[in-house]
Amino acid sequence: MRKIFIYDTTLRDGAQGQGSSWTLEDKIRISKLLDDFGMDYIEGGWPGSNPKDEEFFKVMKLEKLRKSKLVAFGSTCRVGERADRDPQLRKLLDAETQTVTIYGKSWTLHVEKILRATPDENLRIIKDTIKFLKREGREVIFDAEHFFDGVRANKNYAFLCVEMAIEGGADWIVLCDTNGGSLPWFIREVVEEIKGKFKGVALGIHSHNDLDLAVVNSIEAIRGGADQVQGTINGLGERCGNANLTSIMPILRFKLGFDISPDLSKLKEVADFIWEISNIYPPKNQPFVGESAFAHKGGVHIDAVVKDMSSYEHMSPELIGNQRKILISDLAGKSAIKLKLSELGFNSDDATAKVILDKVKELEKEGYDFEMADASLNLLILEVLGKKPKFFDFEGFSILIYGTSGDREDIYCQATVKVNVRGVFEHTAADGNGPVNALDKALRKALENFFPEIKEIQLMDFKVRVVSGSQGTGAAVRVFVESSDGKKRWGTVGVSENIIQASWKALLDSIEYKIILERTDILKKKK
Repeated sequence: MRKIFIYDTTLRDGAQGQGSSWTLEDKIRISKLLDDFGMDYIEGGWPGSNPKDEEFFKVMKLEKLRKSKLVAFGSTCRVGERADRDPQLRKLLDAETQTVTIYGKSWTLHVEKILRATPDENLRIIKDTIKFLKREGREVIFDAEHFFDGVRANKNYAFLCVEMAIEGGADWIVLCDTNGGSLPWFIREVVEEIKGKFKGVALGIHSHNDLDLAVVNSIEAIRGGADQVQGTINGLGERCGNANLTSIMPILRFKLGFDISPDLSKLKEVADFIWEISNIYPPKNQPFVGESAFAHKGGVHIDAVVKDMSSYEHMSPELIGNQRKILISDLAGKSAIKLKLSELGFNSDDATAKVILDKVKELEKEGYDFEMADASLNLLILEVLGKKPKFFDFEGFSILIYGTSGDREDIYCQATVKVNVRGVFEHTAADGNGPVNALDKALRKALENFFPEIKEIQLMDFKVRVVSGSQGTGAAVRVFVESSDGKKRWGTVGVSENIIQASWKALLDSIEYKIILERTDILKKKK
């Protein structure tokens, strides 16, 4: 079985994507996660380009990785200067990583207009830089920047850049589609030609996603003979992003049968962590690891999946740490409810499924939608089955909203909440930015002493939609709330003609769901 080496550049190339910004502590946590996951190479950054990356490599000298090689990234030496006198290469060595990656120009446009060097000088600095780093005992990866654009412009010169890197002693030659504008068949043709011309060369591929082809371009390069693939988790990166390792890795392992090091049973966990630490809302339709990747809504589809999972799933979601998701809506029938009951570990007979389905349809007439509110649906199922535990009784709430006039117009909100926890009454008040925020704070304040786990809950999304628009401002509204505890996300829903009441229902469900998850086993899904 052929081995493909996975090179992760999330911490450098991924950090250049819009919205990606990590602290030093974030970068250390990501490194440890990727190491535990089993990445072959983790590119940590460019020492010398900014203080944070310099500090990162200083810290990582003490934080030894167990499975992965930490990589320091830099460029070829300056034009007109010897590599052994170049200060940025010295900083690269000061990072004390076993492996270094150097990028160099391979497109004549960049050589002449961007680097402002002669073609011969560019060839010299490529070879000189790699020879110097090899003398210093480093494994050297040469990223041939803009290589495929270079081939289109002047193939002989682009190939000469590869030849100089090989003569310098590079351990890997990585061909970069830096502008992301190449097509799959061209990528493969070039890789195969390089493999034929330079016997025994170890090739890698580095693709960008400007044509939405970075994944297939990477796969085609590997099929053409490349043994290393560079990319980022979730495809983060500049412009349209880098090649998405989250898709590439399971394709390599499960579709093409290649040997790769990462433990793909942790793939969704890793992908979710990167979204979370990046404070980016994950796309639900992301292949393999998205919440909808193995979701089923249509009744015909659900009925087929119940009979044979392969009927509408290309692989088992458990292989990459995901899980099947049955969406309950007016398009689903008893089969969907039965499968949902079975997943939760309950008996899935027709009679029970019909009672639950009838209740769902009744609530949908009122405006409820459980498609994205999995937590509220699970609570509803527990209630119908008589298995919903009662941790506290809600006694009531009040909200005071008052404003000021004049030059400064401000609105102030204060909420009071009264709950009964096993005979102990808690009556608390809290101020908030609005009535819903004040309610949320007051409820948490009342319950946190009894249930400290709810401190972990963060509000990730809050949506309001009118579900009966003919009544104007008196129309019923549906409030959808998405919550997270840093490990899991869940959705809850509330409907009422009063937006505050609808919000309260969704908030209450979110807190109850978290407590049930932490204190009972009744919602632990079967593997």
